[in-house]
Amino acid sequence: METVFVGLSGGVDSAVSAHLLKKEGYAVVGAFIKGWEPDFLPCTGAEDKLSAMRVAAHLKIPFVAYDLEEEYKQGVVDYFVSEYKAGRTPNPDVMCNRLIKFGVFWERAKKDGADFIATGHYAINKQKGTNYELHVSDDKEKDQTYFLWTLNQGDLSHTLFPIGRFEKSEVRRIAEEAGLPNASRRDSQGLCFLGHVDMAEFLKRYIPPERGAVRNDAGEIIGEHEGAVFYTLGQRHGFNTQSGERLYVVKKDISKNELTVSHTPISEESKATISLLNTNVISDASDGEDILARYRYRQPLIPAHFDGNSIRFRDPELIAPGQSIVFYDRKGEVCLGGGIAA
Repeated sequence: METVFVGLSGGVDSAVSAHLLKKEGYAVVGAFIKGWEPDFLPCTGAEDKLSAMRVAAHLKIPFVAYDLEEEYKQGVVDYFVSEYKAGRTPNPDVMCNRLIKFGVFWERAKKDGADFIATGHYAINKQKGTNYELHVSDDKEKDQTYFLWTLNQGDLSHTLFPIGRFEKSEVRRIAEEAGLPNASRRDSQGLCFLGHVDMAEFLKRYIPPERGAVRNDAGEIIGEHEGAVFYTLGQRHGFNTQSGERLYVVKKDISKNELTVSHTPISEESKATISLLNTNVISDASDGEDILARYRYRQPLIPAHFDGNSIRFRDPELIAPGQSIVFYDRKGEVCLGGGIAA
């Protein structure tokens, strides 16, 4: 009997994952990951842990808790803040998956006897011969492959995604039929380590607000903001302008602490070719391949050309440095990997 440690977050997705794996005959262990929680915000860690414990008790499976607070703080939170300070737009959920859920969690679980780890991500891990492919979930609205582009063949060889072939409504139904105590619990949203928190308000604890000018396309000052670092290219916002219009951020000047906004998300900052950092190829993405890509979660896939060190779109795109650009096969069914916009 193979042993799988399931990351129980307290939510219904991971609970159903544990339930399904137990039905399949695995020796299942429920594992709760204790992350970092700021003392200046209301957090749900204790409530989440209690929910996870109740699920484990209901399923009659062993329960363990891993305190990864230090790893979270240094690897995810500090990275997140430092990137914003530098004027870039990081994705903390991508880093959380890479370092915590598929990094430290796997190492701890393996040491404690795990053959596999499993999470409640909406994704499908398919084995093709000796290789693995990361396929999009059957629930396209919930698909989370965008946040999983850093996984490699080694990660996929010991990772299970039990709910990837289900719609969210089916997951809820399975939870209710199994009598899981958190079957109707609300989904968590927001930052991977914070939940329901305004990102700008969180960042202001670490980056002092500094008022600066908001300029229009003609260079005229039309309002002000609280700090250029708090905004990202392409973001639409109701700035403190005379007109009160919702306008797109099309340029950031960190040295001058100024923003330029426009009625359309196109500017001189838009580029068709984007250099990539930390590129990771999961499978089947040979240099020179025509692919599909996205640089925001749930964004419609865009035709592109990948050459290993850069990605070229047919039309200029307004992409912020630090954003994850994730690529897929031509059918949009397989996540091939990704990189970070330079």
